[in-house]
Amino acid sequence: MSVELDVFVGNTTIMDKEVYQLWLNGYTVNDAVKVRIDGGVMEECEASAEVLLSDTMDQYRTFQMCERLLHHPAKLANQLLFQIPPDRQAMLIERYYAFDDSFVREVLGKKLSKGTKKDLDDVSTKTGITLKSCRRQFDNFKRVFKVVEELKGPLVENIRQHFLLPDQLARDYAAIVFFANNRFETGKKKLQYLTFQDFAFCAGQLINNWTVGAVDNMMEDMDVDLDKEFLQDLKDLKILITDKDLLDQHKSHLNNETSHPLSLVCTALRGKTNVFNEMEANFKNLSRGLVNIAAKLINAKDVRDFFIDLVEKFIEPCRSDKWTSIDVNLYLTHYTNSAHILDTFKHHAVWTRYMGVIKSCILRMYHD
Repeated sequence: MSVELDVFVGNTTIMDKEVYQLWLNGYTVNDAVKVRIDGGVMEECEASAEVLLSDTMDQYRTFQMCERLLHHPAKLANQLLFQIPPDRQAMLIERYYAFDDSFVREVLGKKLSKGTKKDLDDVSTKTGITLKSCRRQFDNFKRVFKVVEELKGPLVENIRQHFLLPDQLARDYAAIVFFANNRFETGKKKLQYLTFQDFAFCAGQLINNWTVGAVDNMMEDMDVDLDKEFLQDLKDLKILITDKDLLDQHKSHLNNETSHPLSLVCTALRGKTNVFNEMEANFKNLSRGLVNIAAKLINAKDVRDFFIDLVEKFIEPCRSDKWTSIDVNLYLTHYTNSAHILDTFKHHAVWTRYMGVIKSCILRMYHD
C-alpha cells in the first residue's frame, strides 16, 4: 500500500513565538497543547490534535537545544546548528531574559545563592508563576551577576554587550545586580507599596551618582560598589544638625527670616503650599532624618536599610501631614539650595551629590 506524504524542506529553523512563550512560562507540552487548542490554532491551521502535539513537542525540543546557547547569547549568532535570522535571534534572547515584575520584587536585594533558590517554591506559590519559570529567571539574574561583577566599565553597557539585551532590559538587570551586590532591604512591609520599577529608578540614580564608576568609569569595581570615599565624606554633613546656629540658620531660610535674595524662593514656596506651617514645625526632625541617613551610610547595615530609612524618616512624616508630591518637591528643592548659602557650611559638592539622589528617590517613592 502506498502512502502519500507532503514534505517541506528548508534550512530556517521554525519557531512559533507563542509556543516559545509557553515554554518560557514553564508549561508542560500537554498544557501548552491545551492552551493552543483553546486559542483556536486547530481551526486556524486545520490541524489535528496529534499533529499539534507533535509540533509542540518538536518545538520544545528545539528550544531546549537552544537554551545552552541562550546562556551565552553571543554564541547564538556564531553557531551553525540552527539557522535563525538575526531578528528572530534578538526575540529569543530578549524573551529568554525577560522577567516578571512580581517575581523580581520577591527576590530583589537578596543574595543570589542556593539558599534563595530553595525558597522559589514559596515564591512560585505566592506569585502564581510556575516554578520552572521562577528558576529560569533566578538563574538568569545569577548568570548576569557573575559575568559583570568583576568587569571594568559602565554596568549597563557591560550587560548590554555581553548579553545582547535591549537598553531598558539591560538597565533593569543593572538594578538587579546592584541591589544584589549591596543587599538593599526591599521586603519589609513598609516597602511593599513600591514596585520593581520604583526601585530600578532609584538604582539608576545611585549607580550614576554614588558609585566609583560615577567618578571614574574604568575603576575596577565600576558601578556595582558605592564610592566609599564619598560615603566617608557624608559624615561631614552632620554639622548641619549638630551645630545649633547652623541648624537655625538653615531653618530661617525656609521661613523667610532672611533678606537674602533666595528669600524670593521662600516667598514662592509659602504661596504655593497649604502645609507651610507643617514644613516649618517639622523642619528640624526632617533635617536630622536626612542628614543622619547620610552620616550612617558608611556602615553596610545602614546601606541595606537605606530605603526603610527614607520611608520612616521622611516619607511617612510627610504623608502624615498630608503633603502632596508637589509639596515634597518644593520643600526638597528649597532645603537643598538653601544649605549652599549658610555662612559656615563648606561641604557643597558632597551635599549636592547626596541631595540630588535623595530628592530623586524620595519623589519616586512618594506616592500621593
